[in-house]
Formats: sequence, C-alpha cells, structure tokens
Amino acid sequence: MRDHMPNLIARPIDTANIRKRLDGFPVTAILGPRQCGKTTLARTFPYAHYFDLENPRDLAPLENPQLALEDLQGLIVIDEIQRLPELFPLIRYLVDTRPRQKYLILGSASRDLIRQSSESLAGRIAYYNLGGFRIPDIGAENYKTLWIRGGLPDAYTPASADQSRLWLDNYITTFLERDIPQLGINIPARTLRRFWTMTAHYHV
Repeated sequence: MRDHMPNLIARPIDTANIRKRLDGFPVTAILGPRQCGKTTLARTFPYAHYFDLENPRDLAPLENPQLALEDLQGLIVIDEIQRLPELFPLIRYLVDTRPRQKYLILGSASRDLIRQSSESLAGRIAYYNLGGFRIPDIGAENYKTLWIRGGLPDAYTPASADQSRLWLDNYITTFLERDIPQLGINIPARTLRRFWTMTAHYHV
C-alpha cells in the first residue's frame, strides 16, 4: 500500500481539470466538503499569493481588501472564501482591470456561495467540485481500503483502521451538528445521525 501521507498522493484527474479552468478563466473556484483536500491540492499550483481566511494574520490585510489585492500579480489563492463573500464584486473589478491577476478561490459547497459568486462573477468564473480520492490516485490495488475508509484524505491516510474510524466518527459529528444547520436544515443531530445510519445500511 502507498505511503499514507496526503501530500504524497497525487490527484492527476483533479489537477488536470483545475488547470484547464485556470487556463480559461480569470477565476476558478474549488468547491467541496470540509477536509476533502482543497487546500492541499491548491498548494500544488504555482501561486504567487495565498490568503487563508481562517488565519487571523492573512485576514487582517483584507480589512481593506482593495488596498491588499489591487497591486498583486500572478495567481492569488483565497481559502475559505465563504467567510468574506463581499470580496466577489471586488474580484470582478480586479480581474476586469488587471489582466495579470488570476484567482483560485476555495470554499465549502453551499447554495449561498454559488449564488453570490455566480451573480458577481458571471462569465469570469469556472467551478470545480472536488470529492475524495479516486482509484487512479491511490492505485487499483488499494481499492478495498478506499471502499472501507472512504476517499477523504484524513480518513484514507491513517496508518491504522482504528485511527481512520476515530477520525470519521468525529467528522460525521461535526458535519451533522455544524455543517448541516448552516445549510438551513434545522433537524436535531441525533435524528439526522439515525437517518444517516439507516441510509448507509440500505446501501451496504
């Protein structure tokens, strides 16, 4: 089995699809669930500037976003873009007036994020939905591990099945208690977990 380190697992199909969008559009958005590898994949591209909006040090310059961004050149990556949706109109202005800028924005897929970005960046943005690892990423000989653990990097890569299961249990709890309510679904997490379990058993 390949070394279980997410940074060492290439994702050639995803990389090629994102590069195609970067070549054709001034703004490319990588959307996907939490911990699916958006940040790790984005860092494989030759970016000039990187802003992680969960990092206070990166967030501070964007209190005056136009001043922070307007003189930059090259590929600018903005991670967790859903934290500052008011950047979208500014990015539209910048890519229209500064052809040396390109943006790679990362965010959790949500109805509001897609609506806000598509309204502000119509004709300028291409979307790519990132999932988990694929068979070509991890090798056909590892398909059983992929089937049992799933394709999220932190579930697939641990050295032991127990560590993978522990991570997945905590991920599911966070997903049900934090992420689902942010989508406007106000169902108790306990009820959602029962439904989740029933659905999983149905597909076994």
